[in-house]
Amino acid sequence: MVTSQTPERSRRRRGRGADAPPKPCRGVNYRQLKNPFPQMEVFPADHMADMHDTALRMLQELGVRVLLPEARRIFAKAGAKVDEDSEMVFIGHDIVEAAVASAPKSIACQAGARHRDFTLELGSLVFQPGAGAPNATDLERGRRPATGQDYLEFLKLTHHFDVFQMISPQVEPQDVPTHLRHYFTTRAQMELTDKFPFFFSRGTPQVTDCFEMLSTARGLSDDVFRANPHCYTIINTNSPRTLDIPMAQGLIDFARYGQMSIITPFTLMGAMAPITVAGAITLSHAEALAALTLTQLTNPGAPVCYGTFTSNVDMKSGAPAFGTPSHFQASLAAGQLARHLGLPWRSAAGSASNSNDVQAANENQFGLWGCLMAGATVIIHSAGWLEGGLTVSFEKLVCDAEVLNMVAELCAGAQAGRDEIGFDTALAEVEPSGHFFASSQTMARYNTEFYQPHLHDYANFGTWTERGSVDANHRATGVWKDILANFEPPDQNGDGLAALETFIARRTQEGGAPPES
Repeated sequence: MVTSQTPERSRRRRGRGADAPPKPCRGVNYRQLKNPFPQMEVFPADHMADMHDTALRMLQELGVRVLLPEARRIFAKAGAKVDEDSEMVFIGHDIVEAAVASAPKSIACQAGARHRDFTLELGSLVFQPGAGAPNATDLERGRRPATGQDYLEFLKLTHHFDVFQMISPQVEPQDVPTHLRHYFTTRAQMELTDKFPFFFSRGTPQVTDCFEMLSTARGLSDDVFRANPHCYTIINTNSPRTLDIPMAQGLIDFARYGQMSIITPFTLMGAMAPITVAGAITLSHAEALAALTLTQLTNPGAPVCYGTFTSNVDMKSGAPAFGTPSHFQASLAAGQLARHLGLPWRSAAGSASNSNDVQAANENQFGLWGCLMAGATVIIHSAGWLEGGLTVSFEKLVCDAEVLNMVAELCAGAQAGRDEIGFDTALAEVEPSGHFFASSQTMARYNTEFYQPHLHDYANFGTWTERGSVDANHRATGVWKDILANFEPPDQNGDGLAALETFIARRTQEGGAPPES
């Protein structure tokens, strides 16, 4: 292993900087959110039924290319027509419908601590930061290939913000060898956070290593591990209509062990999908159904999250575009299909901007609200994503987390009981033309009633100028640096972590595990 990148286990509280703001007195719990927003529909119900029927027709008549022989055998055993020469699999309506019926409609996800557990089902809401980028960027160190240190720092930031319930793959630690990288990222997740972890599907040897490391670190028996999902992976189909070897193997491996797959066809309109929203979402739906069917044929009842990642390309350059009207509409259509199936589902925000500027903020928020109005269960890339996924920005993660916190506040719901109305403690205390600053209700609630921003500055222009006229982007630098300087990992199972170190040392000595099936 690369020992210089091993996470620190210090329990010592570091001193806060002299300029750091005091910790807020207001407690929050953004861990089990429910989406309170009315769900929009972009297409009429009969059009959505046509899209679903067309997807089923595609699977039966056009088929899906499945590159993994084991996956083709599983499909064939269930009655699908398989052409071994072309590697095409033709899946009948009845097989797909039976798979959808067996897929759980509610998934109880168990994190490293019970207060971090959550349930994925229609109506629930979970956020993840930007994921899977090869580069990292911040205002002080610039844009660079991501390193192990970047991975650790993003992991700490993800743990810090309560609004992120799941750990994402964040950035690729490219200075850690690929056959050892899963040891580094799993150790970091077991040591630095007690949130729900992510493992890549990069071949059975790496996946089973990760399952054993998680079980060892958290003291889980094999039966307990298999009883509920304790981790998840993301499965991307190769659009159009291809399921490659590592993704098919990942679906099988995670299903066999009862762990969760989030299925995500990556369909860009006009590139690897039809140019229309309806055509692209129909293709995405078919691919998601094919992948979902494989999980249920492997292990009926295996936890699986329906998903889509559909936006348009810039037809001038061919580059992905996010936060566009078509992206918004695609999210709404995916939500309609997910509700038709009754399954929890994943959507995404994100930005194609090259820097943390107003374009980045506009695109991320527009994409985010598309997910919210569509009723997405899991929203990936909700913070930090730039360049269409090539980079995660430290400053943008902080800026976007502010917006997510505000959304979480709305999810908590406003109260209107007697205490909130305040006839005796506010309305009756204040004379006409008076003020409520000193009312009993205000004095009891002034520290806790309103959301307290970690980034936004509500000072007037004069005060802001006197403080140096620092904009939000540069204030965000101070926020993430302060979080990292004062980070303390949660209490973990010491014996489990020691056993984890022994396992990693042994497997490293044995040569690790290459990312192949």
